[in-house]
Amino acid sequence: MSGRDPLCPPHRARQGATLTLVFAGVLVAGALTGAFPEADHPARRTTTVPVGAVRDEDVREAAARAMADGTSPMEAAERAVSRSGDRWGAVYSEGEYQEFQDALDGRYTGVGLSAARGQDGRIEVTGVRPGSPAAAAGVRTGDRLRSVDGARADGLPVTEVVSRLRGDADDAPAGTTVTLGLQRGARAWTETLRRTTLTTDSVTVRRLSGHATLIRIASFTRGTGARVREALRASPADGGTVLDLRGNSGGLVTEAVATASALLDGGLVATYDVDGAQRALHATPGGDTARPLVVLVDGGTMSAAELLTGALQDRGRAVVIGSRTFGKGSIQMPTRLPDGSVAELTVGHYRTPCGHAVDGRGITPDLEAGDGVLRRAEAVLTGLGDAD
Repeated sequence: MSGRDPLCPPHRARQGATLTLVFAGVLVAGALTGAFPEADHPARRTTTVPVGAVRDEDVREAAARAMADGTSPMEAAERAVSRSGDRWGAVYSEGEYQEFQDALDGRYTGVGLSAARGQDGRIEVTGVRPGSPAAAAGVRTGDRLRSVDGARADGLPVTEVVSRLRGDADDAPAGTTVTLGLQRGARAWTETLRRTTLTTDSVTVRRLSGHATLIRIASFTRGTGARVREALRASPADGGTVLDLRGNSGGLVTEAVATASALLDGGLVATYDVDGAQRALHATPGGDTARPLVVLVDGGTMSAAELLTGALQDRGRAVVIGSRTFGKGSIQMPTRLPDGSVAELTVGHYRTPCGHAVDGRGITPDLEAGDGVLRRAEAVLTGLGDAD
């Protein structure tokens, strides 16, 4: 699309000069991750890569030759992907890929712990899910996690610690055990927990001051769009909406489009190419376009979350607040290999309704904000409401 398209006004401003005044007021007062649409698989990585550098047929043939030779098909596929130049192409075991599918259904295997690195570099428990194995064992927020199955946790990336808790490397299903080394004050002890299947709620809703409603989407799992629509229906008719996509690493593009459908009255959401063929994603008519809308983003906003943000910004439906998003606009497509493992290869890229490329660039918010982002969002909503 060209910049002259009526869908894409200059600077993507909603309500023209009114927003200029709102932004100015907020700034003075203050002196914000996609799956291949038809495949419904998790897209977790991004980069600008040479599309077609390796074909799925090439990877399958490498895996098939390895199987015939009695060597590892998965390792052969990994070598083929590594040589291709597709930095974010990847190969997953059958169990790992099933974990991703379960996560898209809002399910995962684990013990119910959240962890983060403290200021001293140690791994600390930052959350314990009620009713989980960790909660039953008496683990508390603030406990130090010293080891997982005997391996020292300090010095490891948090993502590696979480992977070991879940048993990703061993394809550990629900019912398998994991032994944690813990410390609380001077007391050090071990707990052996049994992994279980846990569920997540990707959409949470709460009221802000006044009549504003905050809808947070942690990821786009199945049913996310319907839950957002339900939250909008239950919100005060005279209030605005803050859609929080900070830290959202993406998920199902189909659910991002369903969420766009809840907030737009039809129209273009994004265009994308797959092996050079151009395609488009459209919202269904009848979404809520009456309430003022602010979208919060940050560097952890990726993939399908960026697709949604770009649609709402380009269509003039929302004011985007926060910091530049991650920049994942590449599309990965899964290829099943002879041994059951799955290769994900980059096959294309998507663009916002106004034709802006996201991959490697991200989306620039209309208003930069860090601390106090919710206060700024509420101020913007007030200005938009007054403009109506």
